[in-house]
Amino acid sequence: MKSLNVSQIQRELHLLKDFDIIEVIDKKQKRTKGYFVDAKYAKAIEELDKQKKKKNISKYVGLWKDKDVELKDLRQKAWRK
Repeated sequence: MKSLNVSQIQRELHLLKDFDIIEVIDKKQKRTKGYFVDAKYAKAIEELDKQKKKKNISKYVGLWKDKDVELKDLRQKAWRK
């Protein structure tokens, strides 16, 4: 994985073509701002994000552990109560 700062990305946009994952750093604050991930990984990342959101919702409610829970289902249950 290669690290680039924001100004490097602005000046040399072609560098993004050579790598799948690039760490974007802030030189002034000396910390990571985020990651650039190639578009071919978009579906996998979206699926991981979706799974994480479902787990977070189910843990918060505590009713449906390890089950797929949609926010819409939670709202309907809340209205029934």
